[in-house]
Formats: sequence, C-alpha cells, structure tokens
Amino acid sequence: MAKEVIKVPDLGGADQVDVIEISVSVGDTVAAEDALIVVEGDKASMDVPAPMAGKILSISVAVGDKVSEGDVIAEIETDAAAADTPEPAAAPEQEVAAEQAPSSEAESASADSDTPAPAGAAAQELAVQVPDLGGADAVDVIEISVQPGDEVAEGDSLIVVEGDKASMDVPAPFAGTVVSIDVKEGDKVSTGDQLGVLKSAGGAKAAPQKADSKPVEEASGQAESSRIESSAPVASSSISSASEEPPAAPQKDHALERDLRVSAEVYAGPAVRKLARELGVTLSKVKPSGPRNRVTKDDLHAYVKEQVKKAESGSVGIGTTGIAKMPEIDFSQFGPIRTEPMSKIHKLTAANMARNWLNVPHVTQFDDADITELEEFRKSMKAEAEKRGVKLTPVPFLLKAVAAALRAEPSFNVSLHNDGEHIVRKDYVHIGMAVDTPKGLMVPVIRDVDKKGLYDLAEEASAMALAARDGKLKPRDMQGACFTISSLGAIGGKGFTPIVNAPEVGILGVSKLSVQPLWNGKEFVPRQMLPLALSYDHRAVNGGDAGRFMTYLVSVLSDVRKLLL
Repeated sequence: MAKEVIKVPDLGGADQVDVIEISVSVGDTVAAEDALIVVEGDKASMDVPAPMAGKILSISVAVGDKVSEGDVIAEIETDAAAADTPEPAAAPEQEVAAEQAPSSEAESASADSDTPAPAGAAAQELAVQVPDLGGADAVDVIEISVQPGDEVAEGDSLIVVEGDKASMDVPAPFAGTVVSIDVKEGDKVSTGDQLGVLKSAGGAKAAPQKADSKPVEEASGQAESSRIESSAPVASSSISSASEEPPAAPQKDHALERDLRVSAEVYAGPAVRKLARELGVTLSKVKPSGPRNRVTKDDLHAYVKEQVKKAESGSVGIGTTGIAKMPEIDFSQFGPIRTEPMSKIHKLTAANMARNWLNVPHVTQFDDADITELEEFRKSMKAEAEKRGVKLTPVPFLLKAVAAALRAEPSFNVSLHNDGEHIVRKDYVHIGMAVDTPKGLMVPVIRDVDKKGLYDLAEEASAMALAARDGKLKPRDMQGACFTISSLGAIGGKGFTPIVNAPEVGILGVSKLSVQPLWNGKEFVPRQMLPLALSYDHRAVNGGDAGRFMTYLVSVLSDVRKLLL
C-alpha cells in the first residue's frame, strides 16, 4: 500500500474556483477517473477526478472552499507497492491530556505579556475552552462553524452559542488547524468547558483562556459586541460589560459605537467585524452567504470588489441601471411557492444577458433557407459517417456555412474596442455553439472552423456538447468566439430573437425545420425550409452588411457545393 496526495489539476486558466460538491467520503474506495469533488468557476463547473484507484484516507476541502491549481484536496491509499503506511497519530484526547498541564502554565505565565510561546509550541496541540460568557451559564451551542482539518485565523468563529437574550461567536484564540471539535449542536456549555483542540501555527501564541478572564471580545483585543439575534435593541450583559470599558482614545470609541449601532443585528464573527472596520464597510450593506445569514470574509471581499468595479468602470448590474426596479411581490399570498437559489452559471447568464441587452442596439433579420438538397446529401453520407465513428447532424453544415459567410462578409467578424474609437478585425474564425445543459446555458467554442472538414466539425461539436452537459468544460473552452449559433430546432418553435453575446457583434438563431410548398415557376413543390434569425450589433454592422451576410448564408445552405468555390 502507498499513500498519494491528490491535488487540483489544471483548471484551464481559472483561479480560486468554488467547491460546490464533495462526491466521496473518507473510507470510500474509488476507481481512476471517479469524481472526487465538483468545482465551479465564473462560466462553468467541472468534476475533479481521481487520478488513480484506491481508498480515500482524508479530504482536505469542504463545500464552499475556494481552490486553485495545485491545492491539496485529498489523500488516497493505493494498491501500489510502497513504504509501509505510517502508524496513525495518537488520539487527540491523549495528546490533549498530555499537554494540558504545561499549556495551562504557559497560558497563565503569558496572560498579561507578549512573550512568545515556548519553542516547542510551533506545532503544539492545545485545548480550546469556552471563554467568559459574561455571567451566562449552560448556554446552547446553536452552530458549529468549523470542521476538523479546517485552517483558521485568530478571531475566526469556532462555534456559536445562544443564551436567553443573545447569541455570540466563540473565536479561535490563535491561528492554526482544527484537530477536533468536542461539542455538537444542541449541547449546553459553560465557561471553562473544552470545546475542541487546535494545532497552533508555527510561532503562534495561544491566547489565555482562564475562567476568570475578560469576555471573549476583550480577550481577542477587538472590544466589540456579538451579534444580537432578538430584534429588541437591548444588549446582553456580556455585551454591556465589553462596551462599558473606557476607551483609550475617544475617537476610536466613537467609531466603535457607530459601527455597533448600525450593524447591531448583523450576524458576523469578531474577525469579520474587525475586517469590516479596517475596510470601512458597514456590515448592514453586505449580503450574507454563510449559515443562518452569517456575513463571511468572502462576502466582505465580494462587496468591496463590486463597489470598486462600479466606481472604476462605471459598469452596472441588474437593478442598478437607473431603470425603476421591479416591485417586490409576496407570491405566497396567491398559493404555495418554493424559493430556490439560482446556480452561479444561471446568475452569470442573467447578468450577461441584461448587460448585453442594455448596451447593444439590437436588430434582428429573418429569412428561410431551403435545405432540401443539403438534407438529401447529409442522409446519403450517413453510412460513411458512421464508419468514421461520427454522427453527421445539421450542426457541422451550419458551422461550415457560417464560417464561409464570415469570410465572405468580414464586417461580422469584428468586435468594438472598449475605448469606443476603434474596431478590432479578426483573422481567425472561431464559432460559439450554445448548448442547453442541466446547469444552465453554456457556449463552447469551436476553433478555426473555416479550416476543418465536416467530419472533424461533427466530431468536435459532439464532444464539446457532451463535455458541456457533463460539466467538464474549462474556461478556455468557452472563450474567443467571433460569432455564435443558437439552435432550437430539436426543441421546436418557428422563430426567436437571440441576444448578441458581446463582444461578438452577431448571433444566428436556428428554429425547427418544416416542409412548405414553394413555387418553382411551374408548380408548388414541397421543400424543407429552415427558419433563420440573425441578430446583430447595429453599432458595428449596418443593414446592408447584414443583408449580404444573410443572403450568402442562405445560398450556401441551399446549395452546399458553393462551399467549394
């Protein structure tokens, strides 16, 4: 047996993606390529597979974590011959028992000084006790904020307790790794009870945890109130005792009082409140994403990033366009409802569509292409395509025809420069292909379409569509398109007006094929007609350009021999 560390593979240029699902548990036996976790970036989600078969020994990430290429996600025991598996470490309880006496002495010796911990404390496991609760006794544990293996910074919340009048976070007294949590939701704890074990970071100092110490807010040097759960503006005795300490500087005390007054009912831990004060953020303006509507550090960073982006670029999002917002409606008054969170891909798609619709002056042109001969040719090549292992659908013909139209009418193969004074002309032909997936709309990009044959396009389009539905597309697989094709032919409908996917300047909407009578000069004959809708950015493309593009596209689809010219 051998132990191997599994790391996050190449994410295709993405960084800091979210872990949205853990697919295995410790002790599971997995085969090579079995999914271990699922991560989600700005444009897509993907599985991270096991590179080898074996037994999962540990998982180093949790749902909600952010990971990058090279981060450790798990440890696996393989069947390959290797060195003997090291003996398991002693139980946390034994280590804690062996260290409690010296750690207590170290704590009492350093309670009122900045003397560093002893040299042996670089990797020391120390028991964490419930601090002074301001007179409260036997309070309820209502939330466990961390799990064994989590890395925490000093001041990060470990558990949340609730008394008769208020709830408060119990923060980590020093930075380190959570070894164990010895309480669970629903337990009752009092001052001095052991709540868990932390392994201190190198050179870290363990904060004193004597039973007669000051409340946790003062002990952590933050002098701030815990979040009050009741709506009444009356603080608990622990909060009062913390706020009654006379400040060293009146100006600081005034800022603290203002923060407490504005954010008194915001659910956030001491470390988050401290960071909010440093960033100058009013917590009541931050949208929470943590358990029980807790404001996390990521929420603060996201809020600040959004505000900076708005200030620097002048970009607007949904609800901030200057257009009156839709009224808020209580739909439950009309009948039973369910409120479900939108996926990240769904939210990004909604924001992109709103931005494109507001910023791009759309014009849509319609026409029908007679693809009777194309369909006869496609069906005649079906057997040969199957021998090559590909399925010859209308999609590769559409890709090839659009590529030819982009070469014939290059006014569509451009993008507007963001300075508003230049136009970018492209010498390559990459075409996006909209794919409907269970997680939302994705647009993989087929590159150099004009240089590939029908069989190559058929194989690549099929592979891209399958990867999109399986959540295996990488960010680079959805970048660089010159033009997009959105086909609803398999679903139905006579026509629709697709929205331009900026910075592209055109998109082709394809609807359901139908048999229609067509006059040939002597009689009406049945022909297979394909409805097309061409939407374009009228800032870059004028009506004449669009007319020539659509006319050429229809002629090529009606007679594929023109692709040889």
